Amino acid sequence: MSAQTEQGPFVIRALREQDLPAVLEIWLSANLQAHGFIPEKYWRGNLPLVRRMLPRAQVLVCEAQGKIVGFSGINDRHIEGIFVDAPMRSRGIGKALLNEWKRRFPGLTLCVYEKNKSALAFYLREGFSKVCRQRDEGTGEMECVMQWPGAGQ
Repeated sequence: MSAQTEQGPFVIRALREQDLPAVLEIWLSANLQAHGFIPEKYWRGNLPLVRRMLPRAQVLVCEAQGKIVGFSGINDRHIEGIFVDAPMRSRGIGKALLNEWKRRFPGLTLCVYEKNKSALAFYLREGFSKVCRQRDEGTGEMECVMQWPGAGQ
């Protein structure tokens, strides 16, 4: 899929093995920036697990001018996350990745930390609705379970 941002065209495609270093760098930096309420050691400690799981997951990357600028993974219609490189945020990349999942699947779920207000607002704006709250066992933080299509759609 091709799309356009303020910075020019980008392509959404499946993850390739050679994308892993860039994707892992984006994963770590995005989590550290968005989740300052979770200790850094949690994210760094999970990096080896993510490195092993990514090649086996269904992952889309967003590439702009030959560089990976974002990615998203899904497992059984559950979005595991949408991650965009800091300089490329708020340019439609996260929305484009989400729209590609919406195009491929008739229903989606995801979890988002309640303290991540910007992500929560993004998913509500994109038509997700809150289903319930739960405590994330790994971090102890409260998260919202969300679904799309949302209520009333």
